[in-house]
This record gives sequence, C-alpha cells and structure tokens, in this order.
Amino acid sequence: MTSSAYTGRFAPSPTGPLHAGSLVAALASWLDARAHGGTWLVRIEDIDPPRCPQGMDQEILRQLHALQLVPDAPPQWQSARHGLYAQALAQLQDAGWAYPCACTRRDMDAALAAQGYLHERHGERPYPGTCRDGLHGKTGRSWRFHTQRYQHHALAEAADLDQEAARPDHPLLQRDQPLHWQDRWLGPMQQDVAAHVGDFVLQRADGLWAYQLAVVVDDAEQGISDVVRGADLADNTPRQLLLQQALGLTAPRYMHTPLVLQANGEKLSKGLGAPAVMVDSTEQRMGVLRQSAQYLGLEAGNASTLPDALAGWTAQWARRHLGNTAATGGPVP
Repeated sequence: MTSSAYTGRFAPSPTGPLHAGSLVAALASWLDARAHGGTWLVRIEDIDPPRCPQGMDQEILRQLHALQLVPDAPPQWQSARHGLYAQALAQLQDAGWAYPCACTRRDMDAALAAQGYLHERHGERPYPGTCRDGLHGKTGRSWRFHTQRYQHHALAEAADLDQEAARPDHPLLQRDQPLHWQDRWLGPMQQDVAAHVGDFVLQRADGLWAYQLAVVVDDAEQGISDVVRGADLADNTPRQLLLQQALGLTAPRYMHTPLVLQANGEKLSKGLGAPAVMVDSTEQRMGVLRQSAQYLGLEAGNASTLPDALAGWTAQWARRHLGNTAATGGPVP
C-alpha cells in the first residue's frame, strides 16, 4: 500500500541513548510508515535541557543510522520551536482555555489530602482546581489547560452537534463524560480527563514547555497522520485530543505498542539504568532488531542482512496492521 498522506514519527527524548524499550517504539513506528508507503520522521524532544546530556541527541541518531532506521527528512529539534508553542499558548489564552497557576507540588498535595485523595505510585495527581477561579493575590507561575471548562462547553462544537443536541443538559456536555477514542493496537479506550488528570500544565513555572502542548503543536506542524509509540504514553492521548480540539487541529491516529518490562514488572527505562543497545557490529545490530521485532509479535526470520530482515518485518507488519487504521476521530460519545 502506498499512502502519500501517511506521515509517522519517532520522537525520543535525548536523556540517554536508545535502549531495548525505546528501540521497540522506533522500530514499530518505522515499520508502520514503511508498510503504508509513507514518510517517517525523527523529532528530538529536547524541551527539558537539564535532563538532556550534551551530545545524546547525536548518539541516538547514530544508533538509528547504524540500524538503518533512517528518517526521510532531516531531524528536527523541539528546542528550535519555542515560537510555535508560544503562539499555541496565546491562542488558548485568548479563547479562555488556559489560566495562570501559582500552585507548588506541596500546595497540590496538601489540597488533595484535604479532599481525602490517596496518591498511588506512578499515578497522576489530579489538579485540585485551586487557581481555577483566580490567583487570590499570588503570583502566577505556570499555565494550565481548563479541562473542566473545555469538557463542559466545547465538546458540543467538537462533536459537530446540532442545536437541539447542544442543550446544556445534553449528556455530551456533562463534566463526568469520559473521552472515547480508538487505538490501533489497544482497541477502544476512554478516560475522564477532568477526574483522572484535572487541569494539566501547558507551560511550567520555570518557563519550559510541557510535553502535552509541545507534542500536539509539533505533530500538527509536521503533518503527522499516525502516532506509533509505547503503551506508557497511551494515558497522554486524551489530553492531546482535548488540546487538538481546542486549537482546531486534526487528531492523528494512535497506536500504542507493548512495553519492554524488567523482571519485577517495571517498565524498562533510562531512569532505571536500562543499558544502551549496542550497534557496533553486524551481529549486535541484527540481535537487537530481532529482539525488538519479537516484542512486537513478529517472527525473527532467517534473513542474514539488515535490509532483508527489515523488509521481512515490514511485510509481516503490513499483513497484521495495515487494515487497522481507523481514524481516531477525536473525542466521541
């Protein structure tokens, strides 16, 4: 299948070299683009400079090149795109979807504790709404997206409802109405963003851009039609759908692939000391790619060269996933 409209991307954060988990995501996004006859891009997500060691972006690009996962256009860096994020934030501010927040994490924890909320490890801290109706004399430090206001008012327009369905008591306009979307790997998904996350950050107190805003702006500006990434990021999708609707952007299709786990069930990650994939020899390159393919449910095959192996996995991917490209469709009832 050839689709000139298909554009995918791999968007690593240069906080460390590629490891087994991030390589699975890279290979999956590359295979999906190749199976569709589309374009594959690489975007370096370096909007948090303190976490990005110097030269790590080039190391990731070196690893990808050694594995013959080469983008179809020069890579782009988020650190060069601050103006686009500022424009998007201004648009949200003008439309009333963003408001300043002076809460520290300690403030949030105290407010949530007063509400009887028990924080789970690795779970979200839903914003308690302290600054939603004003700063009360405090100085604003960050900007948040007004999730409840959006879900309560904007979904009527987002869902293209008629005037009768846009009544204030229509179920689509109730705040506890979860967002629904279709994931190409995980199937039907839903989340009540207001309850699960609350009003999420768009720009941090230190002036750095939040991931949610940056990735939505970047995907739209680069014309990304399909986002293929690890399942640990599936939880971010509803926030990104809300932002896309608020900014008048088309939602890409989403596919969240299985994670590489450690023996204790934790996700393999740079923060937990995941070793870099070794790509210095043909044997190493074939080994790490075969392992990644197996995590994606693909047969290792008997190919002796990287091009042959990648071609075989592309054919397998096309047979398994090419028909599973239903549009996300954004938030639906």
